[in-house]
Amino acid sequence: MRNDKVSNEAAKEQRMFGQIVIGPPGSGKSTFCHGMYQFLSALGRKSCIVNLDPANEHQAYPSCALDIRDTISIDQVMTKHGLGPNGALVHSFESMYENTLKAFAKAIEDLSSSGNYLIFDCPGQVELFTHEKSFHRIFDVLTSKYDARLCVVSLVDSVYLTNATQYISITLLTLRSMLQLGLPQVNVISKIDKLKEYGILPMPLDYYTAAEDLQCLDQQIQEESSGKLGKNLVKLTKLVGHVVEDFGIVNYEVLSVEDKRSMMNLLEKIDRANGYIFGTNELSGDSLWRQAVFNGQSFQDDNVTLQERWIDQKSYFDGVQRTENKDLHSTTL
Repeated sequence: MRNDKVSNEAAKEQRMFGQIVIGPPGSGKSTFCHGMYQFLSALGRKSCIVNLDPANEHQAYPSCALDIRDTISIDQVMTKHGLGPNGALVHSFESMYENTLKAFAKAIEDLSSSGNYLIFDCPGQVELFTHEKSFHRIFDVLTSKYDARLCVVSLVDSVYLTNATQYISITLLTLRSMLQLGLPQVNVISKIDKLKEYGILPMPLDYYTAAEDLQCLDQQIQEESSGKLGKNLVKLTKLVGHVVEDFGIVNYEVLSVEDKRSMMNLLEKIDRANGYIFGTNELSGDSLWRQAVFNGQSFQDDNVTLQERWIDQKSYFDGVQRTENKDLHSTTL
């Protein structure tokens, strides 16, 4: 058993592991990266944040190990080439791939060699992860040449669940990123703790995470649209829903960064996706995490639906969570 642990630790140190955090503007990417960094620290997993958003002026985290803003200035690119913000961002990544990728990859390799689990905070411009090739090529170099085990974490704001048309659209966007990036991907409905404030959902929360039987939203889609243009939109939205269902690969986890079990459940899914091997330091960290790992338990209670946890009985479960958080906070002290 001891030899197995040693070999697992050695295998982990030889590989690069990390999360590529994507999502539309306002989905909570930087907040997630900071929360995940703090959470991993509490578990005993050494990690670092890599900022890949040159337009990120207000980071949720105090510092990062590698910052693309040190080498790329969006304002300068816009002025030099006469481009808008989005065009300048696309141009920057194309230039990075063609001119500075080797130096970037070496810096990432050095961070990984120092024992860091990598958290990539990416821009919110959706074209980068839906159809532009440069963004995909950069991570393809890390996976193919450096044997990086990376998992895409795609965040979607929970507010989109309150509008059927927007939910179908954002789910199509999620599907497109899965096909474009070609990496293991965990899709996440973020800010789930705010959902109850946004209004009543016509369907249970568990329905939206499954992303199946989307025709059940047809009535709501019709009610949201009016006029001749609205009727055409209804037809288009229904067709988009059929496309998503035909692929059958989209589903969602839910996340509240402040919720301990929510973070543990998501990290468990991410670790499975990129094949991360638990280190011995982590098994000496948070007690709830350690107990679940040793016993092979899930961090999500199968006897409680997501609808019950986050909407119907949210106050009760929030109280349970506050009690569990005390253990996590005491670990970080």
